[in-house]
Amino acid sequence: MPEWPEDWFGRGYPSELVRVVERELARAGAVGGARAGIRLLAAATLLEHGTDAQKAKYLRRIVTGEDTWCQLFSEPGSGSDLAASTTRAEPAEDGWVVNGQKVWTTSAHHADWGLLLARTDWDAPKHKGLTYFVLDMRQPGVEVHPIRQMNGYASFNQVFMNDARIAREDRVGEVGGGWAVAMTTLAHERRRADGMRSGSSDVAGKGEHKGRIYEEEAEEIATAMSPYVWYPQRAGRVDLALPRALSTGRIADPAVRQELAKLLILSSSAEWTARRARAARQAGIPVGPEGSLGKLAASHVARQAARVHTLIADEDALYAGNDAPEDGLIAEILLSVPAVSIAGGTDEIQRNIIAERVLGMPRETRFDKGPFRDLPVN
Repeated sequence: MPEWPEDWFGRGYPSELVRVVERELARAGAVGGARAGIRLLAAATLLEHGTDAQKAKYLRRIVTGEDTWCQLFSEPGSGSDLAASTTRAEPAEDGWVVNGQKVWTTSAHHADWGLLLARTDWDAPKHKGLTYFVLDMRQPGVEVHPIRQMNGYASFNQVFMNDARIAREDRVGEVGGGWAVAMTTLAHERRRADGMRSGSSDVAGKGEHKGRIYEEEAEEIATAMSPYVWYPQRAGRVDLALPRALSTGRIADPAVRQELAKLLILSSSAEWTARRARAARQAGIPVGPEGSLGKLAASHVARQAARVHTLIADEDALYAGNDAPEDGLIAEILLSVPAVSIAGGTDEIQRNIIAERVLGMPRETRFDKGPFRDLPVN
């Protein structure tokens, strides 16, 4: 992991050199570090907030791909209000006991570990009573149930914790300091909101290279990335819009041309904004609320792409199957795009973050101060 610190399996390289290293590994036919799935969010969080013992326990197995991870944040009753989490973690002789429910948890069905935000103090204000943990997903007290989506996939899960156990050394950060740790995870998640990039391992295991190591690598990547195969459709598949407008002749319609031009402008602007954010990180500026700009831009792009695909395909956009436009891919796009405005924090949440933390506008009036146990929830 060339961008990680030298003490922890890295070289401390700036991000612009990461792709160079990945290309050289791929050219040599070498298998690089595992980058697929949630594991890099776990690594980024542990690198910033974890103890040396936690880094020693988890980081190497993240690099090698031995462990898979999931993110246990959202709950059925709290929606995008992450600080309203009611999953309870109570002290026990050997650590903590957890009871509660999480939902929309990607990859929980094959995860070894979960990044868990749970309430440890019901008398503190809601942001102050949360603590961050690493949860063993393979223990008897954790049950995972897949959720079937309207686009046919089952990437998300409900997770039920019934007297699940957490070792004392698997608390990340201070008791009651979970909100700050969770913000680190979310900041990195929003940077990656346009889809999970799998990195050099994808490239190195393909092509002319044959043998057991490449077969095992390909299998691991396929397993880790299976929940994300519809993410390009969630982002709107901008790449298909112009070719389809040309091939179908719909480019001759001025209304289609106008909406297509709007889509390409939005997409290019979002990419330039993302490049500025990458340049800021390369200059040593830490990840901040600016990630919400990219997250919100991705929603606008995806919705506009869905509009353009609908204009091009007309009523055929409703059809699925092999005789539908792009073998049903257009219909899949239309069913998947709404998710981009919800996952990783809704558009409304991103607008609040941008308004308050980027633009410096006055905060909204809050009615949820005081002890959490006194607040109306669910």
